[in-house]
Amino acid sequence: MSLFLLLMAFVFMVTSLNFMNFNRSLLVEWDIFSSSSKIFLFNFYVDWMSTLFFSFVALISGSVLYFSGSYMPMNSKFRGFMILVFMFVLSMFFMVFSLNLVSMMLGWDGLGIISYILVVFYNNEKSNSAGMLTVMSNRIGDSALLLSVAYFMEMSSWNYLLLDECLDSVVVSLIIMAAMTKSAQIPFSAWLPAAMAAPTPVSALVHSSTLVTAGVYLLIRFSDLMQNFKILSVLMYLGMLTTLMSSLSALFEPDFKKVVALSTLSQLGIMVMTLSMGFGKLAYIHLLTHAVFKALLFMCSGKVIHSVGDYQDARKMGGEIFNLPITSAVMVLSSYALCGVPFLSGFYSKDLIIEYSLMGDMFFFNYCLYMLIVGLSSSYSFRLLFLSMISFTNQNVSLMSDEEDWVMLVSKFGLLVMSLLSGALLMWVCMSSSNMISLGYMFKWMAFISMLMGVVVGVWICVWNKKGNMFLTNLKFLEIFMIMWNLPMLSGMKFGFSSMSLYLSLVKLDLGWLEVFSGAGFYKLFSSSSLFLGGWNLNNIKNILMIFIISLMFMELVI
Repeated sequence: MSLFLLLMAFVFMVTSLNFMNFNRSLLVEWDIFSSSSKIFLFNFYVDWMSTLFFSFVALISGSVLYFSGSYMPMNSKFRGFMILVFMFVLSMFFMVFSLNLVSMMLGWDGLGIISYILVVFYNNEKSNSAGMLTVMSNRIGDSALLLSVAYFMEMSSWNYLLLDECLDSVVVSLIIMAAMTKSAQIPFSAWLPAAMAAPTPVSALVHSSTLVTAGVYLLIRFSDLMQNFKILSVLMYLGMLTTLMSSLSALFEPDFKKVVALSTLSQLGIMVMTLSMGFGKLAYIHLLTHAVFKALLFMCSGKVIHSVGDYQDARKMGGEIFNLPITSAVMVLSSYALCGVPFLSGFYSKDLIIEYSLMGDMFFFNYCLYMLIVGLSSSYSFRLLFLSMISFTNQNVSLMSDEEDWVMLVSKFGLLVMSLLSGALLMWVCMSSSNMISLGYMFKWMAFISMLMGVVVGVWICVWNKKGNMFLTNLKFLEIFMIMWNLPMLSGMKFGFSSMSLYLSLVKLDLGWLEVFSGAGFYKLFSSSSLFLGGWNLNNIKNILMIFIISLMFMELVI
């Protein structure tokens, strides 16, 4: 299956280059049935963007499946895991190539359902709660997309790229809501780090190129139809807040896998920011490059966690550069690509995003936030590398390991090559040479200087924390960064409120007023009435005298 997916990646890559060179696209329609004036079509739209994106999906899926053959035990669950991953890729196929919103719902809902099954794969309390949070958060976006399908029914076509009229603000808001829940933007960010309860291969697949990128891909497809809407400015600040929140949380997060998940969340915020500014191609390029090095980073993280006995506290790791030299080198290169080190894949998209934003007409506060975001991505990346690779403490739990597992090493080779070269190749293929960037000498160096300052801050935090002089960790207000601005608590409270409301309704209604005015209430009324009437039926002198007195009083009132 891995070989088949890798072959598909090569075929789709060649097809995308062919479509791009000859400026072609292919539309395949299947008329399911007709009803009155409505025609229900199942169609596929094949162009350079969809084929290139799916080639990256197939490459990452094939590498992850090959990696899973060594990472996960070969038991009965492994076969089910392989089937679920293949169904996940199939759902992504429907989602990527569907021009019709109705047929896109097959892939969209398939991603949500299969992701829930994969998150609860270990079937424990943590994974079950994480799976419930994931599926319930995504159902909000699913309902928004269903409402947009009903709206498109009144526009004579579900083919959103073939519409002649502009979209209404209502349907734009629904599409943005669906994309925000899938890409885990604020306030729907809590489910993505919680989904780390899934196995590491699932995290490498779900949080790199499939589930979390579906919302961004949907926005890219609708980007030409959503121009000149005020809600896009709101979307820009939501993406900015998401990136800032996840970066600050990753800077103080002790869980190894959650740091990588929060870095995914920060990069998704950057993509949404770029889209809201109108740079759809740049967001698309950053989406593809991020998918490659983030999948590689997750695979390296799985090997590191395996080497320490499945222990995920990064503060008690260290010295992995000596135990796992090859894995450590690959992890360092993927982290460098994430930071935007020059001439790696992440550098080209990040640098161009910063330069395009500097050429725009925006507030100075936005520019400062962009530079801060670039610096923070370097801070948490170098902090993670320092804690896991170099740092030694008295509490290290690292075990002796080696690099004899060639299956894991070979599975990373293709992703490593793409992490080094994909940025330059995509810039050469996708971006037009007519785009002229005119910036001063100091502005060209701002992104690189921000990255270096972030490296200094990340290493400084690690060194001071190691010495025990990290006074900031004693302050209570920093706890809010470690718990993602209380978003996990707020996201779980909606389930808590619903269960509390059900409990109160049970106590106050079913066991309270409804019980009084039905069931037990009628029983008490009839019982007391029967006892009262039964007492009058007794043949004793008191009852006879009482009846006599009452009858006399009644006769006097009548007379």
